[in-house]
Amino acid sequence: MPHKSLLSKLSIFQAITRMSKMNLNGNNKNRSHTPGKATVLALGKAFPSQLIPQECLVEGYCRDTKCEDPVMKAKLERLCKNTTVKTRYTVMSKEILDKYPELATEGSATIKQRLEIANEAVVEMAMEASLSCIKEWGRSAEDITHLVYVTSSEVRLPGGDLYLSSQLGLRNTVGRVMLYFLGCYGGVTGLRVAKDIAENNPGSRVLLTTSETTILGFRPPSMDRPYDLVGAALFGDGAAAVIIGTDPVIGIEKPFMELNYAVQQFLPGTQHTIDGRLTEEGIIFKLGRDLPQKIEDNIQAFCNSLMAKADVKDYNDLFWAVHPGGPAILNKIENNLKLRAEKLQCSRRALMDYGNASSNTIFYVFDYIREELKKSGEEWGLALAFGPGITFEGILMRNLQYNGR
Repeated sequence: MPHKSLLSKLSIFQAITRMSKMNLNGNNKNRSHTPGKATVLALGKAFPSQLIPQECLVEGYCRDTKCEDPVMKAKLERLCKNTTVKTRYTVMSKEILDKYPELATEGSATIKQRLEIANEAVVEMAMEASLSCIKEWGRSAEDITHLVYVTSSEVRLPGGDLYLSSQLGLRNTVGRVMLYFLGCYGGVTGLRVAKDIAENNPGSRVLLTTSETTILGFRPPSMDRPYDLVGAALFGDGAAAVIIGTDPVIGIEKPFMELNYAVQQFLPGTQHTIDGRLTEEGIIFKLGRDLPQKIEDNIQAFCNSLMAKADVKDYNDLFWAVHPGGPAILNKIENNLKLRAEKLQCSRRALMDYGNASSNTIFYVFDYIREELKKSGEEWGLALAFGPGITFEGILMRNLQYNGR
């Protein structure tokens, strides 16, 4: 008969083995982080004071730009309905137009005025989002070691990263990185860069902030610039912030997502599909009609390269945080991957509530999805964004907050 102490050791070993199997299968109620892997420790967001219901957009935009063309107005009304957007925030206001009436005048050289407004507004929103994020984090701003600052709405030297660091009271040795004019994929690029910094600098805490305004692209509609109407119907303003770090401090930091593996890819020969130019009149965009199709044609292979790292085969076994560039892109992804309708619900909800807020929007999706993940059993998920290049950004993520309810 085996010795009593041996039986006791065997039973302990068997219990540990069972627990390990549960962790590997993702069935444990409180998933632990992977040592040395970057995690999302807190999230904050901020918006300008002007909230625009979509049903009021056409009347207000045509009034502000003095557009009396019934064809233009009808086209904008159709676009507003097709975007699925219900509300958006904007920096633009009556006070700004009263001070700078030339912004609504076709052909005016107004880049100086636009940057005067945008540079200040972008940092102000980034400041508010960062303070919200730091409050949720629960530690001092002085504990932030690095700052990654993302925007496509500001141009100046020094950049907003310096002004934000000073206003937040960050240490003057904080490591700063600016990511300018990446467009819609900037938020996920920022996550990838913050992940690399955190994982290569043990003990570091990285504040990633994104902030965007449509002031640079506001102008009267023109038949020569059809994409201006798409922008008017789809884009919104705002800011977001997250804090990234490895090996969270038990009892203080509360990670809700692990950033497991990141990939960036561009599609050769597509650099003109999304084309943006900074001119004396502001920023001017051209968007190819084939953008949703090009994303659909390449999405499976891109997702598969990320999923292989977790040995996940079924797209519906994942949770999905997709930047909602527009409903056509979400529909193409959903149909191509045969996703269940609820899989992109958080992306659709962010689009509905905030419009396409460029680099910020992925974090608005995160904010919705982290509530869903508290009651959802999916361990693995993907964060995806697409933008100029055409560039694909993707991150394989782990849900750390499933509580089993």
